[in-house]
Amino acid sequence: MGSNGGLMTIKRLLLSVLTVVAILFAGTSLWESWQQPQIQSRLELYQTNLLLHAAEWQPQNSEGANFTNARNTLIGEKPLEAATQQYQEARKLAQRSLEKASSQLEELRSQPDTTPTTPTPTEAPLGDTSRPKQQLLQSLDQIERLIAELDLQLGLLQAQQGQTDTALKTWMNLKQQVETPSPASLVETSAVLTGLWSNPPRLLPNSEQLIQDNLDGWFRDRALSQLYQLQQRSDVLVTLQASEQQAAEQALLKLALIGSIPVVGGLSGVGLLIFLASQRLLKGKESLLAQNGDVTWSTPWDGETVWQVFILGFFLMGQIIVPLSFSWLHVKPSGSIRIQAFYVLATYLLLALGGLGVLYLSIKSFFPLPEGWFRFKGQSNWFLWGLGGYCVALPLVVIVSLINQQLWQGQGGSNPLLSLALEGQDRVALAIFFFTAAFAAPLFEEFLFRGFLLPSLTRYFSVWEAILVSSFLFAVAHLSLSEILPLTVLGMVLGVVYTRSRNLLAPMLLHSLWNSGTLVSLFILGSGSN
Repeated sequence: MGSNGGLMTIKRLLLSVLTVVAILFAGTSLWESWQQPQIQSRLELYQTNLLLHAAEWQPQNSEGANFTNARNTLIGEKPLEAATQQYQEARKLAQRSLEKASSQLEELRSQPDTTPTTPTPTEAPLGDTSRPKQQLLQSLDQIERLIAELDLQLGLLQAQQGQTDTALKTWMNLKQQVETPSPASLVETSAVLTGLWSNPPRLLPNSEQLIQDNLDGWFRDRALSQLYQLQQRSDVLVTLQASEQQAAEQALLKLALIGSIPVVGGLSGVGLLIFLASQRLLKGKESLLAQNGDVTWSTPWDGETVWQVFILGFFLMGQIIVPLSFSWLHVKPSGSIRIQAFYVLATYLLLALGGLGVLYLSIKSFFPLPEGWFRFKGQSNWFLWGLGGYCVALPLVVIVSLINQQLWQGQGGSNPLLSLALEGQDRVALAIFFFTAAFAAPLFEEFLFRGFLLPSLTRYFSVWEAILVSSFLFAVAHLSLSEILPLTVLGMVLGVVYTRSRNLLAPMLLHSLWNSGTLVSLFILGSGSN
């Protein structure tokens, strides 16, 4: 008895220490995410680039008026003006990030270097400011390059609207502001563009190559078109215009695809919300929304078991054991996009296996479990619950995300997987990302958060309170400040779907549809940037 009591004390002490470490780690990660930009601003620029491509489309048949109306519905009446405003907003955000990073670097430079003579090879020593300085210098370099790219693009947008003097001023400012060596080719490109739109124009050497290397998509085509006209290369200009029309047709199709699914799903979701709310008012406890709404689970374990599963199975495995294992094996998430995709998948699978292993060992002594735990059967209409939950989540999360953007002003970080999926157009890598996000993540996260955490919390809370608490923890586990509100709302919809359907397949389907839709949209937007 005394031996068991001692072991329990040691276990609780270990859990307490790990909990403090987990809280510090989560707090640090959330604080660092506050310093990082959201991916949303980049998504808006990618969509703007698609709109610019689509705006170049010209109908080739007698039904041109009808097609033109359809195009204007998708891209708006004034796409160039809208794009200019979007790029100006992105420029302001980048400038704010530059000023913040510069201020932080000045603070670090004012601190004395205290690096010991034998620093550890893997980590910066306590008090060593060289590593943060290096990271800030890299960040400053990236932001300066981004600002230079945005200035090139802004100038082209202004030139295409007949604001030649403003465009020339934008490009001249770029040359004056950028001092670091990395965007040197961008400065040369700004000189090329300045020459092309000057009066009289000046054709600089290597103009075509600089444009090809430093501009993408619509911006590259506009600069090349101006160059070929001045060079009187009509044959090359005709080829360019033909490729532009092909790109414009593809852009229209992509815009229709990424716009139609959320709109149709969102409208269906609004209709479902109205129906469910009306039915709840009219039928009360007989309504679909009230189904199983007050039915708690019979939970044989206490809060300490839940604590143990999440600290050992989720935090310890995901943030310490798995990363250290890869470090010891000298496996790093660098190199090609395929290597990064395999790394993401491998780490997630190991986290899932470790987390589920800890869960199994933690509740093994309570087998056989009471009825209702980890159910993959029950209601036969689980598919409708999952699909309906997805439609309902669309308008709710979109509304909260719009509010969230105003709160965070483009900061707060995002899931790094989104950036990899957006910028990496390798099909094998995208297939791996898709498997990770659309299959592995829904299976593991729903099993853990909805299958285990939510029912366990009903021992201490009502069903609605358990849904809210589990949803908030689900959101915090993603370690991005800007995603906490939207993911909490999504988690609440997942919780309602599970508690009403009592079938884990329903929230897993919803989760898979959500991640799949996000990845497909990212792939379409990324493929339209070139």
